Amino acid sequence: MFLLGVEVGGEAWQWRHRLWAWDEDLVEECRALLLTVSLQESVSDRWLWLPDQGGGYSVCGVYDMLTSQEQPQLHSSMDLIWHKQVPLKVSILAWQLLRNGLPTKGNLANRGIISMEGRLCVSGYGHDEDVNHLFLSCPFFGALWSLVRERLGVVGVDSQSMTNHFLQFIQYAGSLKSRRSFFHLIWLQCFWVLWNERNDIVFRNMQSSLSQMLDKVKSSSLWWLKASNVVFSYGIHNWWSSPLVCMGIG
Repeated sequence: MFLLGVEVGGEAWQWRHRLWAWDEDLVEECRALLLTVSLQESVSDRWLWLPDQGGGYSVCGVYDMLTSQEQPQLHSSMDLIWHKQVPLKVSILAWQLLRNGLPTKGNLANRGIISMEGRLCVSGYGHDEDVNHLFLSCPFFGALWSLVRERLGVVGVDSQSMTNHFLQFIQYAGSLKSRRSFFHLIWLQCFWVLWNERNDIVFRNMQSSLSQMLDKVKSSSLWWLKASNVVFSYGIHNWWSSPLVCMGIG
């Protein structure tokens, strides 16, 4: 990769097929991870297994390491994050979110991948970009939730913890299973839109307005439902004006 060039447009980045939008997002995340890596032609590269630098990596060693550690008790939200009408990649990313595993600027700085000075939120409000700020308390990104709640006819105060916010949002639906499933889908859709918007700002220098982000939530959630339900016949106009009525749960 060093000889071929890894800069933008370099020959090292070649693909067997045309990249989809989510592929491009992954490529940009990979570029970000490589920003602080200095490659030298005269120095050979090698993998280093940090838990056992002398003996090296082995499956047995990894098994011993994992089974000897006390496993944290994951919140019940981990079992709820999966939704059959939501693309698997979105649920996986949300699973990473609730484990604080997303490559936010705060996490990248903590791992030494970017400088501590570069950990501020891309919205420009001067706060560190961790998951709770980025998705909930940021004056720009976090404002999407109140617009979505207003569209769903829900009144409430958003929690400032991602796990609590996820559970709280589903509970807004009440006890009816179909309503809870729909609110679950909308929460995942909002998260997906916010994360992609953040990446558009970081990697493409493109920024949508708050109303445009809300429109993305409306249109993409309709696509998800149509993809899993061929008899879902409502058009975009009806869906935007009365989503709960379209779902038969209004």
